[in-house]
This record gives sequence, C-alpha cells and structure tokens, in this order.
Amino acid sequence: MSELFDAVDALIASRSPLPPPAERKRLRQAHGLTLDEVAAALQVRRATVSGWEAGKTEPRPPERDAYARMLKQLAQLYPANAPVPPEDTAVPETPAVPAAPALSAVEPAQACTAPTGPAAEPAKTAPRSAAPAAVPRPATTNRPASRGPAAKKAGPASTPAGGTDARFENGPLAVVDAVDDGKVLAYCVGGLVLDVPAKSLPSLVEWTLKEAKLGAPKLSGPGKDADPLLVLTEAALERYGLPATLTKEERLAGRIPEGHKVIKQLVRANWQLTKRGFGPWARIYRPAQGAERSCVQLCIPSWDALDARHWADAGQLPPADLARLLGTYAARVMTPRGSTAVTGLELMTALHPPTRASEPDATGKRHSEHNPGSLGKDPVDCAPCEAPDGHPVLAHLPRFHHRTPAEVLVEEAYDWARPLTDAECLRPHLVGIDVNMAFAAGANGLNVGLGAPTHVKNPVFDPKLPGSWLVDLSHVDLSRVKVAKDKWADLDAGLLPSPFTPKGERPTGAAWYATPTVAYAVELGYDVAPVEAYVRHDNGRYLDAWYNRLRDAYLATMADLGVHADLSPAEFLAAMDGYRQRDPQLAIVVSAIKATVKGGIGKLRERPRGEGWKPGQPWRALARPTWRPDIRAAVISRTRINMHRKIVKHAAFTGQYPVAILSDCAVYASDGPSPLDFLPYRDGKPLPGGFKLGVNPGLVKWEGTQSVLWGEGVREQFNAPELNLARYIKDGTVTDQDTGE
Repeated sequence: MSELFDAVDALIASRSPLPPPAERKRLRQAHGLTLDEVAAALQVRRATVSGWEAGKTEPRPPERDAYARMLKQLAQLYPANAPVPPEDTAVPETPAVPAAPALSAVEPAQACTAPTGPAAEPAKTAPRSAAPAAVPRPATTNRPASRGPAAKKAGPASTPAGGTDARFENGPLAVVDAVDDGKVLAYCVGGLVLDVPAKSLPSLVEWTLKEAKLGAPKLSGPGKDADPLLVLTEAALERYGLPATLTKEERLAGRIPEGHKVIKQLVRANWQLTKRGFGPWARIYRPAQGAERSCVQLCIPSWDALDARHWADAGQLPPADLARLLGTYAARVMTPRGSTAVTGLELMTALHPPTRASEPDATGKRHSEHNPGSLGKDPVDCAPCEAPDGHPVLAHLPRFHHRTPAEVLVEEAYDWARPLTDAECLRPHLVGIDVNMAFAAGANGLNVGLGAPTHVKNPVFDPKLPGSWLVDLSHVDLSRVKVAKDKWADLDAGLLPSPFTPKGERPTGAAWYATPTVAYAVELGYDVAPVEAYVRHDNGRYLDAWYNRLRDAYLATMADLGVHADLSPAEFLAAMDGYRQRDPQLAIVVSAIKATVKGGIGKLRERPRGEGWKPGQPWRALARPTWRPDIRAAVISRTRINMHRKIVKHAAFTGQYPVAILSDCAVYASDGPSPLDFLPYRDGKPLPGGFKLGVNPGLVKWEGTQSVLWGEGVREQFNAPELNLARYIKDGTVTDQDTGE
C-alpha cells in the first residue's frame, strides 16, 4: 500500500502548480538568491534554472515539487506589490547587474610577480555611454560589517551548497570608497558593505589581510589561494594621499614616482612593491613566511586600470555596481590580475600550476616537484623559426634582414578579401557572420607542446605531434578537395582564400607551418613531405581546462542576458537582437570574457614593452614559462583552419563563396538580409561541418548586414577594389584613417 501512496504523491508532485516564469525570477531575486544557489539546492544545472525562469522549459519530477515548494514559501515572504521592509543598512538593489553568483570556482592566489601589460590583439572599441547616476551612500552602523537587502554569501564548488570558506566569506574583492562624513566603506560582492577603519594605505593593507576576509580559494589542487583585490575610487585615492589621475609622464612610466609619500609610508611599514611599481594594478606584499602569504592587489580605475575597449565604462560605475560587475567576472573567470590579457594568461597558470608537493620522503618531508601537464617553472627556448624579430636567438642576423616564409613561422588570423563576381553584384545584401569565441574554440582539445622543441630532418609528418614544420604546400589545389571520406568536391579556387596564409595567397614554395595547418593539407587529400621540423614530444591538452572555464563563463553570462544554448536558429537571432541593452553591465562582463580569450592567447608571444630594449637582447616576458609562441601559433592556425573548413563545406554544398574574411568574421553576398537567407538549414538542422547559428563557442552569430551597393561604393570611394568589407560590415562606417588615406 505504501508503494501506491508513493506513486500517488509522485503523480501529484508532477503537476505541482508553478507561478509564471517572470514571477519565478522576481521571487528569487526578492530573496537575494542567485541562479547558482537555486541550482545547487535543487541539484540541477544553472542553465536549467535559467530556462525555467525564461519559460523555455518546465521542471520535471522530482525537481518540480521541490521548486514549487521553494516558490510557494518565497511568495508568502514576498507577495506581489508588497513593500520591501527596511533594513538597518541600505545598499540599493540595482537590477542592471545582479549580484555575483555563488563562487563555484574562484581565482587562485598567484605569486607576487609583476603583471605584464596587455597583449597586442585586435580589439573593437566599445561605445562609451553616460555613467549611471550615483547610488545613495549606504548608512552604516558601528559594527564592522553590515549587509544590504541583496546580501549573499557565496562559496566555492568544494564547499557544500550554501556554504562558504570562512577565510574568504566576504568575497574575492572590494571597491573602497570614501564618503562625505569621513568614513571609508568597502563594497563587496553580494551587497555586503564593510566599515574600513584604516587611515592610511599601509593600515588599509593590514586591515585587508587581517580583518576583511577577502580572497578566494584556489582553482586547482596544487595552486594557491587568491590574494584579495581592492578597487580604489577617486575619493578613496584622495583619502589615502594618492592622485586621482596620473600625469602624462606617470602614464608613460606606468607608475607614480618611487619617491611619492605613500610609497615611503609603505616602505616604513615593511611593505614591498613588485618591479612594476605603484601603477594601475599595484601589488603590495611582504615575503611569504612558510605557507602564509601577505599580498594585496590594487586596481585603480581612474588610472586606466580597466581598459575601456574591454570594460567600457565600468570604471565610472557607482561602487556597489562595480563590485557586482567585477565580482561576477571574478566568480566565473578569476579575480582580475591586470588587463584582460594578463588575466587570460594567469588563468592558464592557475589551472595548471607549475609545481606540486611530492609524496613524503623517508623523513616524512614533502618537496616541490614538477606538476605533470603544466609548462613547468622554468622557461624553454623557442625554435628559431618561432622567434619574433629581435629575439636573442636571431641576434646573428643582420639588423634589417627580412626573413622569408622558409625562415619564419607566420600563423596569423585571416585578413582576406576579393572583388565581387557579376552574379554577387546582382544580389542586394552583404551579410556578415561571426564565430563566437573563435580562438577559445581553436584551443579546445588542441594538443600543444609542453617542453622544449627537438630538431629533426626529413621527418614523417605526424598530425598528433605538436611542432613547426618546413614543408611545401604549393601543390594543394583548392579546385578539387576532399570534403568527406572518399568524397571529393570541385570548387572555384579563385573565389577561395588559401588556408595556408593569413592573406589567403597560395604559397609558392616551402614555408614553416604549425601542425594544424599541415594536418589540414592532408585532410584535403594531399600528401606532404616536410624538409625539417621542430617537434615537441612532451605535449598535452594544456588549454582544455582554460577553454572550459571561459566557455562556461561566457555561456552563463549570455544565458543571464536571455541567450540560451538550446535556442532554434530563429530564436537565437531574436534573442541576440539587442541583448546588450537588457543588462548593459552584464554585457560588459561578456566583452571582458571575450577579451580574456584573445588577450591570453596574444600574451603567449608578448613583445618588448620599451624599458630600453634593443634588438638581440632578451626582454622581460622571455623569463616566463608561459612565453610560448609555438602555442599561440598552434591556436591561431587551428582557428584559421576551422574557418576555412566551414567555408569549403559551405561552398561545396551551396556554391556560395565568401567575399571577405577578417579573423573570425566572414561576409557573403545574399538574397536576404539575414544569415538564414544563405545558411543551408534543412528541417532546422545545419549543414554538417558548416556554419551553425548558436551561442556556443565555434558557432556563429549575425555580425551585420549592408547592401552590395554600399560595398561597391566604399571600394570605389577609396579606390580599394579589395577593401576588406568584413572590417566594416557591422555598422558600415569607413573612414580615411581605416583605409590609410
């Protein structure tokens, strides 16, 4: 009989009444719950809860009954249109950026080494908008900490649902601001506000380490816990004796003078600065005592710490909003360590620390040893063909020697365009599609070298062996290529870029290529015979964890903006329309995540940054184990090959060819203004191996549409028959500066 009762209970639970999707979201937010907290409590994925609130899916038993129970209790606490009871503190809830999610995995601590500057990478400048009006200053009490109505405590994935690491219970960072009544406040993640008693910068550092409970647990077993991050507003800078902005000379130097009074205060208190000095991303520390670390990082937005190309106007947000925005990024990626490029590189190390503790020896003592799968703690030399101009390994070359493709590895993203055909000129539209997180997708599953290269002569090509290969690929004919097993296609090679060069030109002889490029020649059905190679027998999928973390961060944030991974093509295009305006501050997080991907890859081959460097001399970045131009080349090679593979599949199936490609954006002539007007969907299914609309990395989104008349007009106006239209397809604006006029 009890089994029958259980069956009846389950049947009733399967029809548990639920409020409308919008009400579900309102109730969750009214109680200050994040999607992660609800998902953890119900033991489902975060995206699942997001789908319930968006009305895309409905919960099923047994989660439905528990979800209905939670919503029923919340509805009793927060009936519709009921006034919110006052709290003893007031940090207003701002819907623009939700409080940071539960810190399912937060940034590990890093060694107190100076962060390097941003990588040279293509970047689109975000449009600037007026800063939001300042939120009212919160009232404070005499207690050391006070919570606003949206207060939350977040915990790492290693802790039970709803739990926190007591050492870091106040989150990874705080925005420090001075208020009119002489108080200093620290705005933390989740609406928490702390009273700061510190009267000087040295005492602020002491307070942060001893009382603030800021920081974050490590990302991987052998790693270290994260150092706390303090973001100083202009008012806080003034309170602690620092300039609100840097002078021109200080901006060029990247720091304030060493004789500044605040630096003298730090020195007297036995605090040290890294070699970068006191700049926009300063690190203040004392040498570690055993396992105890004493290190605090500062971020100073008014000194241009938050690059507007990637962070838009984040630095101008009110303190509480800025704490939520940076807290979201910190929870999903890691606490910022500098520019997005620096953070991208540091994330690689955080996920694969160079060393780990050994097993106990005969005396029971552990030692530091190499952590398998990491790049190690010592840098390795690159192959001569992988070295950029000016590298010490090339010091024997004449100063103005121009290296040929047979001397240097050139793996870069596409910058290719061609004139339109007569048939394309008769079509009304040019439609651009852009690959989501293209370089992240290129890193996914990629086998890269971990150690030093080995030089071999006349090797047999191995597509599984990372390296650089000197091989002649000029015989690869794109007019006939293999598109599947035992299936060949005839194409118009004159309308396709070569997959082997960034400019799309067909190679004329032997040249250096990364493994993915040579492997693609074999995939197209052609034999290859390398003359020599630099291969890396010690290899592995070093970037997989890095990709997974950034992918999850991107998808979670896009889901918060209403763009989910399970949408149909038409639904996806509709969801992407104006998604940034739904929550401009979360859109900044998306921009920062994408910049973290590109910048991190670019940092793998960081060039000299002044400091009196001369060609042939080493520069600072070469001392890093993560200075790995071969890994950068492999990721870019695979990204470009991924794009070409899709172009070939599309051409073989539809007879349509791109008219321009810029990195991860391709432009096609189309009869309609939408990607659906030329992408070959059948019964909602895309062409296998071709372009597919969606939010996941490697899938494509709509970049922009212009008319064919516009394209031909700007090319004629600037007398540039092969002007790369992919560069301007988004808004159609072309300037003299863009074209070099």
